[in-house]
Amino acid sequence: MAEKAAHMVEPDDIARLEKAANGNNADAPGHKREHAILEACKWRDLRGLRALAEQPGGFLTDKIRQQAWPVLLGLQTGNGGTAHDASWKELPRHADEDQVQLDVNRAFIYYPNHQTESQLDQRKAELSSLIVSVLRHNPYLSYFQGYHDICQVFLLVLPPTLRRPAVSRLSALRIRDFMLPSLTPAIAQLRLIPDILRAADPALWMHLSSTEPFFALSGTLTMYAHDITTLGEISRLFDVLLAREPVFSVYMFAAIVRSRRAELFDTPRDEPEMLHSILSKLPRPLDLDALITSAVALFEAHPPERLASWRTISRASVLKTARDAEACAAQTMEDGRVFFERQVRELRWIETRDKIREGLWRYRRPARAVGLAVLIGVVAVLLRRSPGISAYVSSLVARWIR
Repeated sequence: MAEKAAHMVEPDDIARLEKAANGNNADAPGHKREHAILEACKWRDLRGLRALAEQPGGFLTDKIRQQAWPVLLGLQTGNGGTAHDASWKELPRHADEDQVQLDVNRAFIYYPNHQTESQLDQRKAELSSLIVSVLRHNPYLSYFQGYHDICQVFLLVLPPTLRRPAVSRLSALRIRDFMLPSLTPAIAQLRLIPDILRAADPALWMHLSSTEPFFALSGTLTMYAHDITTLGEISRLFDVLLAREPVFSVYMFAAIVRSRRAELFDTPRDEPEMLHSILSKLPRPLDLDALITSAVALFEAHPPERLASWRTISRASVLKTARDAEACAAQTMEDGRVFFERQVRELRWIETRDKIREGLWRYRRPARAVGLAVLIGVVAVLLRRSPGISAYVSSLVARWIR
């Protein structure tokens, strides 16, 4: 409880920051708010920035975001690159670069506005360079479709020197679960949404109980950048997503679901396809400030540790390694790589375990079943002690169940 209290946002945080920034000046509220954000950036006050990000309008302008986002991501002064750093071009090609180019070709559909074809081509070239440079510098990361949607927001908001360092830290420390060789960890995050609804709104949870939470995959996977079609709205949402812990994105979708309560109850419970169709699209108009307030309330009333599916989340998942946003900002890129490798080992173990279980189910004659049950116990111990032998174990199991 003491640790939780240490990170709670007090009601007077905004007033404290505004007073520190303005003294006795009688500036307009907007100017006071701007000064408060910049003061929090100056002192790297992450708790203060979180409180300000949750307020209507978030960080207000892209100019302020250029100060705030790097602080929230843990970039230190002087950690930016150079505007024309081309060293990544000398690095080995990443396996996913062809898919990157296909997605970049489809980028910038909704914004920026009033661009000529030549200007859009230049933007796409910059976006391709940004993504490929991050992947080549961090070759263990796997690209996923929708990553380009996230990166284009950073490209349009941040200056060139901050883009790659910021996106690199975001990738390794905050959205790492989506850059693994499997989407299993991303699906595991979605399982938290029904738990939140069950705790906060049992009637709505029951109404949606036949609908899998895959409707939230696009939103959570891309930090909503694939689904929100204006730069102002997605930048404002990024303010709070970067200021909060990564699991907050899941609460955000739970808040979106609850905001559509009446519409959902108008749709019969025994039509899960129709319910999925409704939930897979964000509501219009999108009242982001109200949804953020609702998500904050959900988080405070039903923290992730109280959700049943939280136990199934890997200890190496960003949901747990970045459970404290301040601790996440202090992590290094090497920390992210270590967590990534741990998650990969766990995924291999799960894959091998599931193959064994499938074999046991297919081959159920008593004598062999008993022998296979013993083998499963031995394999479990071996894999936990040395996950690297999973390939050998898989071949052994395959021979056993033939």
